Amino acid sequence: MFEQVQTLVEEQADRQIVAAYRAWQRVRDDLAAAQELGADDAEFRAEAVELEGQLAELTEHLTQLLVPRDPDDDRDVILEIKAGEGGDESALFAGDLLRMYLRYAERRGWRAEVIDAQEPALGGFKDVAVAIKGRGAPEPGAAPYARLKYEGGVHRVQRVPVTESQGRIHTSAAGVLVLPEAEEVEVSIDPADLRIDVFRSSGPGGQSVNTTDSAVRITHLPTGIVVSCQNEKSQLQNKESALRILRARLLAAAQDAADAAASDARRSQVRTVDRSERIRTYNFPENRVSDHRTGYKSHNLDQVLDGDLDAVVQSAVDADLAARLAGEGPA
Repeated sequence: MFEQVQTLVEEQADRQIVAAYRAWQRVRDDLAAAQELGADDAEFRAEAVELEGQLAELTEHLTQLLVPRDPDDDRDVILEIKAGEGGDESALFAGDLLRMYLRYAERRGWRAEVIDAQEPALGGFKDVAVAIKGRGAPEPGAAPYARLKYEGGVHRVQRVPVTESQGRIHTSAAGVLVLPEAEEVEVSIDPADLRIDVFRSSGPGGQSVNTTDSAVRITHLPTGIVVSCQNEKSQLQNKESALRILRARLLAAAQDAADAAASDARRSQVRTVDRSERIRTYNFPENRVSDHRTGYKSHNLDQVLDGDLDAVVQSAVDADLAARLAGEGPA
């Protein structure tokens, strides 16, 4: 089933390229005719100017379609946010990032589901995983992974923490990891390779959420990957959520091993949740967002944190495209 869907997506992309090329040919031919007739007619000269603009736009669009695409771009994602430096303030910031991505998903018509979360006593999240799914057959470059893959990395916040009595600005960080979600048929997991432990779910401050051992920790013995889930009330649901995350991590690991370029890109997302490896800074006193990879800056931090993320993401998409067109590989 998955292979059939992939084939249909690829065929749709090919039809889009053919349609763009035919439109480009038509405008190119019209422009040549208008330029020839414009030698004796002012109306044709004016039409030629308009057609030149159209041809430039079509040329750029066609060029973008012809650039080799990331094979994972049509996938849904598992997005993980981890609190880092900054203690309680980092956990609160992780909560802000989660809300930003949930609002962004809502704006784009995607479905978002929190599949696991660890909440400290003062609020926010120590660690949270969310599955984000597109709807229907998205246009090329519009699926969740195509847009959100640029969010992987360390995000830094500068603001006065709620716990700060002197009004001093603190800096803390949270890490974001974006993985393409894997289908069950793509990643084969031998049950004999899994060690499954169950334990009692705990909430903020270590309090017990329920009185049964419903939380699940899965260790993939061949790779050492460990996934824990406790968000659901039943052991079975937590096991399924943990397996979803495990499949995504195993798929990424397999792709890393097969493709050195992809390996470099994914390893660079979150090596350590350290402020020195930031990709973006959210400065509250100046209401400013700065992306350190693309040079993008804006003074609408409040809107960005409310999910108005497209301009920031587009700066990364454009930088990646420019690098590909220059033959440098992914940005």
